[in-house]
Amino acid sequence: MSSWVQIPKNSDFTLYNLPFGIFKSKRLSPRAGIAIGDKIVDLSVLHDEGFFSDITLLPEGIFLGDSLNSFIGLGKQVTRKIRERVQDLLTEEQEKLREHQSRGKAMVNRKEAQMLLPVKIGDYTDFYSSIEHATNVGTMFRDPDNALLPNWRHLPVGYHGRASSIIPSGIPIHRPKGQFKDPDMEKPEFGPSRRLDFELELAFVTGKSTKMGDSISTEDAEDYIFGFVLFNDWSARDIQAWEYVPLGPFLAKNFASSISPWIVTLEALEHFRVENPKQEPEVLPYLKCKKDHGFDINLEVYIQPADKKATKVCTSNFKHMYWNIAQQLAHQTSNGCNINIGDLYASGTISGKSPDSYGSMLELSWKGTKPVVLEEGGERKFIEDGDTVIMTGYCEKGDIRVGFGEVSSQVLPAK
Repeated sequence: MSSWVQIPKNSDFTLYNLPFGIFKSKRLSPRAGIAIGDKIVDLSVLHDEGFFSDITLLPEGIFLGDSLNSFIGLGKQVTRKIRERVQDLLTEEQEKLREHQSRGKAMVNRKEAQMLLPVKIGDYTDFYSSIEHATNVGTMFRDPDNALLPNWRHLPVGYHGRASSIIPSGIPIHRPKGQFKDPDMEKPEFGPSRRLDFELELAFVTGKSTKMGDSISTEDAEDYIFGFVLFNDWSARDIQAWEYVPLGPFLAKNFASSISPWIVTLEALEHFRVENPKQEPEVLPYLKCKKDHGFDINLEVYIQPADKKATKVCTSNFKHMYWNIAQQLAHQTSNGCNINIGDLYASGTISGKSPDSYGSMLELSWKGTKPVVLEEGGERKFIEDGDTVIMTGYCEKGDIRVGFGEVSSQVLPAK
């Protein structure tokens, strides 16, 4: 497919993608849009001009507001039609929007827009689904011969995180403070984290709600998943090591998590569906899948010190994940836990088999024993004040490219 909109070479936002987001500008209040090249299609303008008049169930003002929740809640039958209609309007052969008097109003320059959180996130779950990451962590902190805990190959491990501190790309964070106690310390101390880390993750957004007591099968799970965002699960490793026993992550994680602003739909990722890694031993019946739920998504992480060039420190891929999205959602709801529109479910750190594919500084520097060398001099064991961490993601197959943009955030000193 080709478009009458000029799309830069290697753009993440091609005609095959068309992700949804919420934006505002100096002249526009928050509203829903679709990204195409360097432009944003203002969906409220298309709605007002009658481009969606034959699509039922679209209330007035559905595209105006600070979240996509109400729109997503209309169901995939509607959201898919909107995406397909915009795709048709943007194709090279189609003149309806290209020649329309409101074209200038409908096409907003992305550089003039401020991106907001795409959804109101009521709940957030963080999984631990990369066998390479879990093995690396278990090797570092426990017995290398028994790196995985006994339950790890039997269920998608996860915990309930803090939704209030999830922020969109571009918002800086302050170095967190907390308690820590190194092995050589007689007693714990309180202060700024000395081992601040990123975690390379993807997260899916749910588009349907359930009632308490209901469960979702692996077969039906994708009906409840609207799309994906990039996710940086910031982590304070020294605080985490001291506090996580016996209940798991708390202050080491809840100070901030950063997400990319554009939700890439499952429909856009269909070209890149791949087989999941083989699971041994065989999973229980409620976790078995009749089709593949893996996706070939290339992922990269860069560290950019203040006023210096960025260094690529990680190249990974979402296809490595041991537990897939259908299994994650089936397990989350297997006890009758209800879910809501806009809930976020992060994958856990995405690490591959090679050292350059490890999705955290904890692994890349192997707990600080192997510093990562930066392009313009210096090295990093963990993230320092002034550093910006940038994560990108994209899929490619032949001439088809679908990308996520980036999630980027700078670390400021502790308050």
